Amino acid sequence: MDAKLYFEDIRTIFCSQSEVITVGKMMSSEAIHYKGKVFAFFSTKEKMVFKLGKDFNPESDTLPLEVFSPFKSKKPLSGWFQLDYSYKQSWYNLAEKALQLIQS
Repeated sequence: MDAKLYFEDIRTIFCSQSEVITVGKMMSSEAIHYKGKVFAFFSTKEKMVFKLGKDFNPESDTLPLEVFSPFKSKKPLSGWFQLDYSYKQSWYNLAEKALQLIQS
């Protein structure tokens, strides 16, 4: 299975849980929304991106999470982290963590 299909499977699971979790876009990428706000999306670089918050420390996690920095001349997006498809087994749990953060 390729990375985008894997993301779409995760998104389908989340969207089936609640009417307020919906399909959407983030910077022209496929995303998952909660009440209209993005909490996770698929990056064109075969990575999934998660809104884990400004207080999240990627070094506190055993996964090689990277700060999401899509712009060459701008600062990274604060609170957003990405994880490569080779760690896809962790995508769902990170999306769940991002959802819990946006719900609080």
